[in-house]
Amino acid sequence: MSATLPTIFVSHGAPSLLIEPCPARNFLTTLGSALERPKAILCVSAHWTTSSPLVTGTPAPPLIYDFGGFADELYDTAYPAPGNPVMAERVVTLLKEYGIAAEKDMERGLDHGTWVPLKLMYPTADIPVLQLSVQPHQTPAHHLAMGKALRSLREEGVLILASGSATHNLRDFFGRAIDAAPPEYVSSFDEWLQTSIVDNDREGLLDYLHKGPHAAANHPTPEHFLPLFVALGGGDAGRTLHRSYTFGVISMAAYAWD
Repeated sequence: MSATLPTIFVSHGAPSLLIEPCPARNFLTTLGSALERPKAILCVSAHWTTSSPLVTGTPAPPLIYDFGGFADELYDTAYPAPGNPVMAERVVTLLKEYGIAAEKDMERGLDHGTWVPLKLMYPTADIPVLQLSVQPHQTPAHHLAMGKALRSLREEGVLILASGSATHNLRDFFGRAIDAAPPEYVSSFDEWLQTSIVDNDREGLLDYLHKGPHAAANHPTPEHFLPLFVALGGGDAGRTLHRSYTFGVISMAAYAWD
């Protein structure tokens, strides 16, 4: 019988996380071995935004290098994990049964919101990977419902890995060192987020734009925060896995829900 896996939220940072030493990179290289080995991974990536939920259905998903201006070696990165068309159909069915319209996408590959953390967590790329999109025009409650719909996958040995960013103000990113200290508007939101998750304050989290200090400054657009709600919806008690910062304004916090 498969172990019931937690749902996980990780902050994936910049693509250069793969090659630049920092505490978050060190954490991700140990996270995979700290978990029961999954039969498949469903990654909810901030970098795939659609009008309604889509799931990758190809048996051999290609990589998408959806970034510019980084080191050449990142564009040569390979992560030949297989897909799982049968599991993709299962994901679509579960969402539809919960009243959420969803479809398979037979061409979409894996963007860096998926392959950056997975290459650190599971470098052998031998676990099937699927990707699920987010809907920035929809509410946190919509994404929480997606997580609830997919909850049973945990008992089937599927790791639901939500990949986004605990804070994500790229307007304030440039010119900062990778180990820069966070400004107060970032650290205060990050502290609030940790407290809200550990205290299971779901009402406050769903209303983060009003309840979280400097929420709009930390998330000028919502797509990097929305994956967290899928992980939240799929689990119960939240716990902290990691906290650090890159470039001051990017919280690399990671959480799990059992």
